[in-house]
Amino acid sequence: MSRLVSLMSGSAAMCCVGGSVAVSGALSDAPLFTTQALRYAVACLLLLAFARARGVHLLRPRGGEWAWLAGIAGTGLVIFNVALVQGARHAEPAVLGVAVACVPPLMAVAGPLLEGRGPSRTVLTAAIVVTAGAALVQGLGRTDAAGLAWATVAFACEAAFTLLAVPVLGRHGPVGVSVHAVWLAAAMLAVLGTVHEGPAAVGRLTSRDLLAGGYLAVMVTAVAFVLWYGSVARLGAGTAGLLTGIAPVAAALTGVALGGPAPQPLVWGGIATVAVGLALGLRPSPAPRAPQPAANPA
Repeated sequence: MSRLVSLMSGSAAMCCVGGSVAVSGALSDAPLFTTQALRYAVACLLLLAFARARGVHLLRPRGGEWAWLAGIAGTGLVIFNVALVQGARHAEPAVLGVAVACVPPLMAVAGPLLEGRGPSRTVLTAAIVVTAGAALVQGLGRTDAAGLAWATVAFACEAAFTLLAVPVLGRHGPVGVSVHAVWLAAAMLAVLGTVHEGPAAVGRLTSRDLLAGGYLAVMVTAVAFVLWYGSVARLGAGTAGLLTGIAPVAAALTGVALGGPAPQPLVWGGIATVAVGLALGLRPSPAPRAPQPAANPA
């Protein structure tokens, strides 16, 4: 039951992320750093309220934990958002989507190593299948050299968001890691917004920007972060990484639900491929056989 709950929470987090694609597009004309700083500040307040309501004791980071948490904020939240915006100027969205979809194989290898064990051949194979399916769902798209570079940055930051959390999840838990990551990101983005966009940028936000940013703060940050890190803590980064293949599928299906065209046959084939990869990698390991009693020589 615990494994099922972990799978469901990780899947729900990726559905939130995939479904946010259309919402994120509404912020294309908003001041990037200022909008994201407000998003993460609101998410931090929501997470603090959640922690207090649930009686979760938040711990102060110590020593090297500051580096891990700042790494999550700096790469997985700040630079990742910059890479998406800059990359969109040089590449079609599918290119960035495919780059992010390549994360499962890396997590299947690096995740277990960070957790002090060897990678699973089954999980790695499943991760490759999931990535292939996600690429079919996204399509390939056109890009230039700069677009490829930003896509690589997005790939690295997406992986860092999970992998850098592995060493601190044990002490801080999903809620603690989420709180510290978002307040650090909010502080970084506030400084960048003040320097590059000016303090008056807040006044340029429209009601549409605020609604979109509010949705991202609630569903894609406060809710999805806790669900995702909870899944990673219980399943391990390698296995949980397979669930990232759900995000592009959720994005494609959300587009249809919002009135977009039905997916092409190739997209349906990609969805089926992702399902096969998930079935392969998430099936429970067979229970070890009980030792047979030794034959009585008498």
